[in-house]
Amino acid sequence: MTAKIAYDDVEVGTELPAQSFPVTRATLVQYAGASGDFNPIHWNEKFAVEVGLPDVIAHGMFTMAEAIRVVTDWAGDPAAVVEYGVRFTKPVVVPNDGTGALIEVSAKVAAKLDDQQVRVDITAMSAGQKVLGMSRAVVRLA
Repeated sequence: MTAKIAYDDVEVGTELPAQSFPVTRATLVQYAGASGDFNPIHWNEKFAVEVGLPDVIAHGMFTMAEAIRVVTDWAGDPAAVVEYGVRFTKPVVVPNDGTGALIEVSAKVAAKLDDQQVRVDITAMSAGQKVLGMSRAVVRLA
């Protein structure tokens, strides 16, 4: 596969389609099984509160993976992402209320680079707080 977006068709400031990703306790259990990360802060409310968290929190790598989906969906090929990094700024708190949490992600092209590549800056929010900082991806376009 290759990116479906042409480098020449993209300008600095181009906004990618925003997306929202729901997260429930069931989602966290599924992710724990897939990743092998069974840390109780991700599924045991009592334990999470005892260690100073407000409630169960989503896995950082899960949050990071959900955020990059905006970029991979836009590019049309996950392999088009050649670099990706974030700083974890706030946890995604996932209450046991049947609704859970929502990760809201937006992104825009911040720079055009050499070799058909662009830098995309990503904003990920949950409960009105920025949950990822310095979230950036370098994407090779067609």
